[in-house]
Amino acid sequence: MANALIIEALRTPRGAAKSSGALHSLTPVELLAGHLRTLREQVAVDPMLVSDAVFGCVTQVGEQGGNIGKVASLLGGWSPYTSAVTINRYCASGLSAVHWAAQQAMTMDTLSIGGGVEMMSRVPMQGDNAPHYTDAELSEAVGFVPPPWTSDLVATRHGFTREQCDDYAALSQARACAAREEVPMPSMRPVSDSNGRLLLAHDENPRAGSTKERLAELKAIFSRGAEALDAWGLANEPGLTHIEHVHTAGNAPCMADGAAAVLLASPAAAERAGLRPRARFVAMADACVPLAQTGAVDATQRALAQAGLTVGDIDLWEVRDSFAAITLHYLQALQIPIDRFNVNGSSIALGHPLGATGAMLISCLLDEMDRRQLRLGVVAITGATGVATASVIERLTH
Repeated sequence: MANALIIEALRTPRGAAKSSGALHSLTPVELLAGHLRTLREQVAVDPMLVSDAVFGCVTQVGEQGGNIGKVASLLGGWSPYTSAVTINRYCASGLSAVHWAAQQAMTMDTLSIGGGVEMMSRVPMQGDNAPHYTDAELSEAVGFVPPPWTSDLVATRHGFTREQCDDYAALSQARACAAREEVPMPSMRPVSDSNGRLLLAHDENPRAGSTKERLAELKAIFSRGAEALDAWGLANEPGLTHIEHVHTAGNAPCMADGAAAVLLASPAAAERAGLRPRARFVAMADACVPLAQTGAVDATQRALAQAGLTVGDIDLWEVRDSFAAITLHYLQALQIPIDRFNVNGSSIALGHPLGATGAMLISCLLDEMDRRQLRLGVVAITGATGVATASVIERLTH
């Protein structure tokens, strides 16, 4: 619903997805519950006013199984009368969760929570052994191919070189490192353990040494072993003679741990509760472009059209990097100035906690819009199988 309000949007720092990562000692439910507790204390809203909650989490198995969003909301001190659901729309899960929660707030004229969590240091990607990951025959039948390969396909289609991809990755790292030192991020809240010991206060993943020269030394993910995929792709792409494998661990989004939470409201519910919103949704849209991961372009165009806006009307952009060529395609297709785009780094440098990233982008956008006193922003994200979602957000001043 276009006029749902964003009362508050918070995120944790993104931790490194390894056993030595700063957040690894927490379970996923502890991380999300602690963050939801922070949201409750920040807004000081009566939990009984929140009717529903929607959370993104991609790998819903083991410690992330069993409707983790509902369990975490209980552990975080929200009302047991608040319903909750955990969804999986691949990498778009967190933003879709916020959108669905906003729609619930409008439909029921109430407050709701949207957000997400992923602890990739404890529950590895594809740890649910989904059949389309493990069954080659099923993968072929439904057209599922690995996202790094589809990103190479996009690079080949549009002529994006390894050098261009590495240049963008180096820019993301440089921006993230500079922002970590210089840019205030009030919506990013430190994470502590149950004893109050600080675990992480800043994003852990950015690497100052990731220059384009260093990135050029890395091997492509599909430098070998992609012969069958390449043959299949070329059979379906008659205009291509080969596939350029340009993506590496350095120009792809790095895995991460993290959580995010957004408190939403209908205008009337916010007024009844005496809450001042930070922003409002102007438009929301979804799309899917198979075999490309370029759906964020389509979702963004739909959202802009719904809002009656053009690219030139947008002051700031927060868009999740799936892989460098996908981001370069997004920038090229929409003709977005790079100085308004992912200005404090992106998932390549900061990390991508799958189910949380989309919700995190909202607080990233709002913090920078507050700092620059801007009005309109776009959040967009794409994921596996080509699913994508985007929103146009208006920052409110009082």
